[in-house]
Amino acid sequence: MNNNLLRIQQHQPIHFRIPQTTLPRLHPSPHLFPKLPFQSSSLSFAIPTQCFKFSSHSKAEPPVYFDGEEEEREGPINGSSVEFEDLAPNGVVYRKTLRLVECSMFAAVTGLIYFLSNSLAIENYFGCFFSLPIVISSIRWGVACGRKQLVATVMLLFVLSGPVKALNYLLTHGILGFTMGALWRLGADWSVSIPLCTIARAIGLVGYVLTTSFLIRENILALITINIHASLTYIFAAVGINLIPSMNFIYSLFGILVLLNSASFVFLLHLLYSVFFSRMGLKTSLRLPRWLEKAI
Repeated sequence: MNNNLLRIQQHQPIHFRIPQTTLPRLHPSPHLFPKLPFQSSSLSFAIPTQCFKFSSHSKAEPPVYFDGEEEEREGPINGSSVEFEDLAPNGVVYRKTLRLVECSMFAAVTGLIYFLSNSLAIENYFGCFFSLPIVISSIRWGVACGRKQLVATVMLLFVLSGPVKALNYLLTHGILGFTMGALWRLGADWSVSIPLCTIARAIGLVGYVLTTSFLIRENILALITINIHASLTYIFAAVGINLIPSMNFIYSLFGILVLLNSASFVFLLHLLYSVFFSRMGLKTSLRLPRWLEKAI
């Protein structure tokens, strides 16, 4: 073992030296190296599939893929033009967006004003304006838009102040505003719109009385009729007429008074809204009486 280690240590590495003298050039024989198809004078490569030529002057030809990019560019341009057409004042998207914004704004403003007027006990001073937004939406955008605005206002009041206030608005102002807006949108005369709106107002008032009676656990309708009966009996006794009115007569008189109250309120609303719409430039959408057209 030690002898082997000593032999490995005594072994010296082998150095390879390259002589500086160059060997004489050997001319290749034609038998060893056949003549290649290569010429130094021309710079051309013969390839069976493709041929590349290099010249000092070259013509720039448009690449083929430019057509695809131009088509891709024309697509967004046409799409943007369609979008601009939709956003035009007469475009479909613009009209739908404007209708949605107006209806939501009117619903929010109406609900907020009604809520504040009930909280501050000033509802009687603004009662004639609560039906106006529904009428405006119905005339401008159609009956369906007025119906949607009515539903949105009622739902907003339901969230803000509860179901009682929402139902009161629906009965006293919502039904009347929707009926008037729908009739005016359809081009009805005052001879048709006033009686129908009067009936809608009367139904709403009776429904309001019944709802309040159910909530307070008291028959308000019976109290009203009893008071009317007592008042008439006192008037007849003061005049010298010995007559006691029947309850059927009292109910009929109560209905007539409700209709007269509703008719006077509806007639005043027709006058007020007609003047307001004429100032807004919506006079062409209305069918006003001749005496009112001359006055306006």
